[in-house]
Amino acid sequence: MVRVGPIFEINNANVWRGDTLALRDFSLSLIHGESVAILGPNGAGKSTFLKLLTGEVRPEANPLSGCRLFGEELWSLMEIRHRIGVVMPEEVSRFHPDEIARDAVLSSLRGAYGRTRDMRFSAAEKERAMASMKMLGVSELENRGFGTLSSGERRRILIARALVHQPEVLVLDEPSTALDFSAALQLGSTLRSLLKAGRDIILVTHHPGEIPPEIERAVLLKNGRVFADGNKRDVITRKNLRELYDAELAVRWSGGWCDVRPA
Repeated sequence: MVRVGPIFEINNANVWRGDTLALRDFSLSLIHGESVAILGPNGAGKSTFLKLLTGEVRPEANPLSGCRLFGEELWSLMEIRHRIGVVMPEEVSRFHPDEIARDAVLSSLRGAYGRTRDMRFSAAEKERAMASMKMLGVSELENRGFGTLSSGERRRILIARALVHQPEVLVLDEPSTALDFSAALQLGSTLRSLLKAGRDIILVTHHPGEIPPEIERAVLLKNGRVFADGNKRDVITRKNLRELYDAELAVRWSGGWCDVRPA
C-alpha cells in the first residue's frame, strides 16, 4: 500500500529539555514517499528532534504553533512506536550477550529488549520476525547469541527489530557509530536496498558522506533551528558547512555521494 500525506508537521514551536530551550521557533514538514537526512553538530537539536518525532517530548503550548504526527495533534505513544521504527546505537548495550538473535527481534513486538520466560509468540509473529531478519540478510544468525555477533551484524539485527512492526517510517540515529570500515560499507549497502524498495527513511547523522544517493533531501540544524532545508546538493555546500561546523571544508559530489574533507 502506498501511503500519502504528512508524517510529521511542526510550525513555529519551542521545545524545552528541562531548563534548556532545545528547539526554538522550529518548523519542519516530513511526508510519506520522501526520505530525509538530518545533519548538525553536537548541540544542534538532533536528539530533541528525534524525541519529538517519536512522541517522547512535546512542544511548548502556544496557540500560534502546532505539532502533528500522522496528521494528529494528540497521539498514543504506543501507537507511534508501532508506526515509527527507531534504531539508536545505544540499543546494542540493552541486550544480554546470551540473548538469541531471533528473540532480540521478536521481543520488539512486546516493547522489550530481550525475551522473558513468560513471553509467547504466535506462528504469524515468528514468521514476521524471520521475514524481517531475511530482509536484512541476517536470518542465518537466528540462533546465535547477541554477544557473539559482529558490530555490523548487531546493527542489522536492530534494524530488523525496528522493521518487524512494519512501520511507516524508519528512523536511524547515527547508524554507523562504532562500526568498522567493512561493517559501515555493508550497512550502507543495506540502507540503499531498503531505500530502493521504497522504504521511507529519516537518517540522522554528523557526516554528509553517510547519506546514500537515494536520499535527496537534507535538513541542517544549528542551535535548535532549521538552518537549511532542500535538495542535498543545494544544502550541503562549503558555505553552509563552514557556518554549521565552524571549519573550512571542501565539498565534492560523485555518483550521488558527498565527499567532505578539510579545505
